[in-house]
Amino acid sequence: MPHTQLPDHGAVLAEVREVRRAGVVRLRELRVPALAAISDGLEAAAPGAPHFPAVERLLRLAVSRIGGGTLQEAAEYSLGLAQGTRDWPAADRRKRAAQVYGISVERFRKHHELMVLGEVAEQIVRMAPVGRTVVRDAPVVLFPGSRAVPRPRLAPAHRRLRVRSARITVHVHPADLLRDIDVVVSPSNTYFALPEAYKSSVSASLRRAGALRDQAGGLVEDRIHDELRAWVARHGRPGGAVAPGTVAVTGAGALERQGVRRLYHAAVAVPRAGTNDYDVLPADVTRAVARAFTLLGEEAGRRRPPFTSLCLPLLGAGRGGLAPAESLAAMWAAVEAELARGARWDLHFVVRRAERADLIEQLLGAETA
Repeated sequence: MPHTQLPDHGAVLAEVREVRRAGVVRLRELRVPALAAISDGLEAAAPGAPHFPAVERLLRLAVSRIGGGTLQEAAEYSLGLAQGTRDWPAADRRKRAAQVYGISVERFRKHHELMVLGEVAEQIVRMAPVGRTVVRDAPVVLFPGSRAVPRPRLAPAHRRLRVRSARITVHVHPADLLRDIDVVVSPSNTYFALPEAYKSSVSASLRRAGALRDQAGGLVEDRIHDELRAWVARHGRPGGAVAPGTVAVTGAGALERQGVRRLYHAAVAVPRAGTNDYDVLPADVTRAVARAFTLLGEEAGRRRPPFTSLCLPLLGAGRGGLAPAESLAAMWAAVEAELARGARWDLHFVVRRAERADLIEQLLGAETA
């Protein structure tokens, strides 16, 4: 049994993208070690047996687990898994996948394809047996007479990327550890009801970090909660919901000591009646991010020093149920529009897990800055 480690989402996604370019009909020719290792962990193969039949079965199983709908159908066409498409050229498969969404090929390539392939990779990583998937580019330690053994290493807490003309920083740590960023976007539901401060979500951790406390740690003022309630009352919505995509502005409370100056609360999660669940639509995520940029532009010049930086979590990718790739694609539509008009904001993303930082780097086709 080969020695392997935890799944690396970035490595899996890169190989899924290779399959998209080549199609499953050419799997025999592709080098896909991450997919081969995961498929080997799911089904015992005879020694020396070719890997590509098991990899194709893995891809088909991952796509089937998406749960139907346009996302699954587009994935089947993109990879050549739909009936009769095994030998289709990549351009024809992309064109047919774009038709599933009723959009142009170019728009699908720039936005929806990232979401589709990212969801396939996400499903594959979820299926991987624990402890049996490769780690990308892991350095090795060699001992006389032994095989190479991956050496553990810590993932960097900050990654600086370049996407075309934009410089982007990805923070790999809880949102309440952010420092020296003018505006942090906090996900919210359409009632702007903050979760309890002891919970683990982005909005809960920001509420907790923004509270004013005495020297013994006792709560003096729940600053962010109180300001958000005041915003709701001021806009005539106490007890009622706002339109998805609405953004409310509050101060940052005690986070100001860390250089965070504003919070933009993005209403993207619509509570599902009679349950504890939410619905999040990618279009609402795009609208919320676009609105955040509008507010940033309006406020920037009125502040001294002016606002220059904004940080985004993966909106809707927690309890909202969006796949991380789907969230990023929806957010990037607004970010790219802002960059296209010549904006020069200092952009940040914050995630808690290294594999999500890998996903951002892979989907954006970023270079290390």
